[in-house]
Amino acid sequence: MPNISQANSKVERPEVIFFDVNETLLDLESMNKPVSQVLGGDESLLPLWFSTMLHHSLVTTVSGDYQDFGKIGVAALQMVAKNKGLTITDSQAKQAIVPALLSLPPHEDVIPALKRLKQAGFKLVSLTNSSNAGVKAQFENAGLITYFDQRLSIEDIKVYKPDLRAYEWALQQLNIRPDQALMVAAHGWDVAGAKAAGMHTAFIARPQKQLYPLAEAPDYVLPDLTSLADKLTTSGNE
Repeated sequence: MPNISQANSKVERPEVIFFDVNETLLDLESMNKPVSQVLGGDESLLPLWFSTMLHHSLVTTVSGDYQDFGKIGVAALQMVAKNKGLTITDSQAKQAIVPALLSLPPHEDVIPALKRLKQAGFKLVSLTNSSNAGVKAQFENAGLITYFDQRLSIEDIKVYKPDLRAYEWALQQLNIRPDQALMVAAHGWDVAGAKAAGMHTAFIARPQKQLYPLAEAPDYVLPDLTSLADKLTTSGNE
């Protein structure tokens, strides 16, 4: 786990707090069983599947292409299966992924922290690589709908994070400058992209998540959203 740091005292109260969704807000662990079942019972491959999906979402962007995030997820699962000497159909892959992905539970710190931030008057916006329909279903099932002022999906511009254009587009949607925004994510690549776009950033050090050492350091490195809410709801930020 990265060293936990204090918030940069020079960061002013953000106009908008952007949140990544998968792994930052929602816990992927419940996908372990359905994913492992189609991978010969190997319960260690969920992180590899998700990282393969993220890797190839960026491949589509840098090559000037676009594929739906769910479709990339199916292809990624088939790739992981093939490396195990297994062949799974599109239908089998979808059945393993889609129901579980749409019904992910929030991490236990998420709802209490969002309540505190909302009560403190912060504008909360999600920014995800998932589709519009997908994140809506996820938030409905996880009980997160009421905490967010807006949901943004890169589906609208067909450019995956961490491409700078994804963050620049999000800022345009809210009509704010980069220095007025805080991007919160449990992925080193996500905070690196947001920081490169000029945003303030908060890395949430979920288990097995690491910062990218060659990127500019985030403004916050914290163990959970409870700690982030503590930082942002002090008298100096409220």
